[in-house]
Amino acid sequence: MQCLDSTVFWLSWAFMAAGVAYLFADRQVSGPYGRYVPTSYDRRLVPAALGWFIQELPAFLMPVLLALMTDVRPGLGKGLLLCTYCLHYFHRTFIFSLLTRGKPMPLQTVRSATIFCAVCGALQGHNLLHCAQYDDSWARDARLVTGLLMFFLGMAINIHSDHVLRGLRKPGETTYKIPRGGLFEYVSGANFFGEIVEWFGFAIATWSLPAFSLAFFTMCSIGPRAYYHHRFYTEKFSDYPKTRKALIPFIL
Repeated sequence: MQCLDSTVFWLSWAFMAAGVAYLFADRQVSGPYGRYVPTSYDRRLVPAALGWFIQELPAFLMPVLLALMTDVRPGLGKGLLLCTYCLHYFHRTFIFSLLTRGKPMPLQTVRSATIFCAVCGALQGHNLLHCAQYDDSWARDARLVTGLLMFFLGMAINIHSDHVLRGLRKPGETTYKIPRGGLFEYVSGANFFGEIVEWFGFAIATWSLPAFSLAFFTMCSIGPRAYYHHRFYTEKFSDYPKTRKALIPFIL
């Protein structure tokens, strides 16, 4: 199913190495965005909606532009997987970013995320359009079916969890509240869990190293954030549910 060129191969491994580096860099303090931006932070800030739109857009545009520039029709398998990837970033770019009520984001964070998303979009798009090979039988393969089920389940969890978080505050409110409902009854980072499930589902559906590298990086980058959210909630609220875990229901 996979015929990697050297650039795709090494870039995929670079993504995984970056994930490990991010995990170690984030092991003490969460990255400076959202609730973890220090009040004394004196660097330039970008409104949350604009920041999310700018940084997520390249991940959507790169594979779309690659598809428009190629003379080869992607076929059923490639087309389905490419649309699946683009669906996530279409939502993050054009829906999530417009609905978010988050705090302003450091310009440095937006810039770094924009570069990551551009490289990610180019890598996944190039791999699906020019490297991976899927014949018609792939549409009936258990890996594709299982992976897509995981992807859409994770996406549903992610979208619902974001909806719960947005509904915690009325316009103008700044106080934090305990999220309840959906997977938040089991983990503090329900939105992060959903996104991780999404990308591991995508990795199974594509059965490719580049997709796995994206899933691995996602787990390393937002997994610790679930832990910091959990610690924040347990320290702030004395009545925070004792059985609720940080990221994985009943386990972690």
